[in-house]
Amino acid sequence: MARTEYQHRLIALRERVIEMSDVTLERLDMALRALEKRDETLGREVAERDHEINEIYLDLEGECTDLIALQQPVAGDLRFIAASFKIITDLERIADLATNLGEYAGRARIEIYPDVDVQHIGERTREAVAAAMDAYAKKDTEACYLIAGRDDEIDDLCVRASELVIRDLMETDLNSTAAEHLFAEVSRFLLTIRDLERIGDHAVNIAARTLYMIESNDELIY
Repeated sequence: MARTEYQHRLIALRERVIEMSDVTLERLDMALRALEKRDETLGREVAERDHEINEIYLDLEGECTDLIALQQPVAGDLRFIAASFKIITDLERIADLATNLGEYAGRARIEIYPDVDVQHIGERTREAVAAAMDAYAKKDTEACYLIAGRDDEIDDLCVRASELVIRDLMETDLNSTAAEHLFAEVSRFLLTIRDLERIGDHAVNIAARTLYMIESNDELIY
């Protein structure tokens, strides 16, 4: 492969990773709207369209493999390709979590714990993913550290939400006839919080790989 063609493929890889993130964020937006409105139809659409992201992932995985196998890149190019591969893996998992959120929206029957702003937590996680991908696109090392700080905020919001549920259950008459329905709603609520927290973790992973790609700095990788 000529050097010029190789460089074009590297540029195209970056662009396609960013395009994958746009599709993933679109699915996350749909899932958050489904949660907010308890919209079963919209939640189902998120799940039904997950295969589109899987296909993009597999295509990009093949491109990363080809670039490594055929060109044997070194130094910065190798870090870029390896980081891109890790990042598309995180994006694919974020899309899977968005599918989960869509499914929870379909199972919701009542609104519980109105004092917990699930939409705010969702918006913060969405912002973290978008910021991480912006750092990747712009090669912004400072932004990578800021995203790690955002995740601390998301973790704190999720911990407080979970603690509220536990306190409420401790004060609930578990022998009541409504207990079975309450358990189902509480389970859905806790799974929602857990998956939002995981999306935040994937945003940090993207930032960590981006930092390593730019500076060969593994400080944020865990």
